Amino acid sequence: MRPFDGLQDFVRTDVPMAPHVWFRLGGHARFFAKPRSLDELLTALRRARESSIACRILGGGSNVLVRDEGVDALVIQLESPFFSDVKFESNVITVGTAVPLTALISQTARAGLAGLEALTGIPGTVGGALRGNAGSRQGSIGQYVRRATVLDAANEVHVRERDDITFADRSSNLDEPVLLSAEFELAPEDPEAVVRRMRRIWIIKKESQPYGHQSSGCIFKNPAPDVSAGALIDQAGMKGARCGGAEVSDRHANFIVAQPGAKSDDVLRLIDQIQQRVWQQFGYDLELQIQVW
Repeated sequence: MRPFDGLQDFVRTDVPMAPHVWFRLGGHARFFAKPRSLDELLTALRRARESSIACRILGGGSNVLVRDEGVDALVIQLESPFFSDVKFESNVITVGTAVPLTALISQTARAGLAGLEALTGIPGTVGGALRGNAGSRQGSIGQYVRRATVLDAANEVHVRERDDITFADRSSNLDEPVLLSAEFELAPEDPEAVVRRMRRIWIIKKESQPYGHQSSGCIFKNPAPDVSAGALIDQAGMKGARCGGAEVSDRHANFIVAQPGAKSDDVLRLIDQIQQRVWQQFGYDLELQIQVW
């Protein structure tokens, strides 16, 4: 018996990963699932565990680089209505983790709820933003969280209250295998004022980041709150550097652009060159912000 027999309506085999990630690079996933309910998710996870198959949760794919040889795992993408519901109750919003962060920001801004517009221009899903405490100089997502509903390693659903969740710079202790939903508390404000702020932040970001049609991703965490990874890479003379089809963006040095014909290995070799150069010149050991699968 194969591990996912009977689940073929939402689990596929040998699925190309490039269309699912921003870099548009990488090999195939051994298995790929899009569960439509919590029961289907639990069934897929149980079957994977019984067959000793690793699992990976895929959100928007903005912070994932898939190796050229692919992913020997069950890749799970939560995107059905069950995992992307949004409910408003006054200034409290309950959100499925599959909701794109940009969509949530737009909805809350139009509803006259302030706070999340500080995250304008940050890609990915709510789940990825929570796990990595996505943010900018204006604020981070963690400061607005009231609670989160998670699925633990034993496939049990738990609600984690705010006092039990720790958010730090681009990190959190939300390390459960699956994040299901989160509850946010925002401040009421005039919708027009919030939308204006959101548009202003968007314009500023688009002026300094790679063009939207390019296959690119923000690569490194800032080594300290007042030390920019992009500035270090620029000062190390790496802006515009290339390995094969991978190139450090000439607009923002903390982005790598995958040109046509690029391979994941090109990106990985360029990452290694950047880390070595920054370490040699400035003594900073740049830590990856993206995940390499």
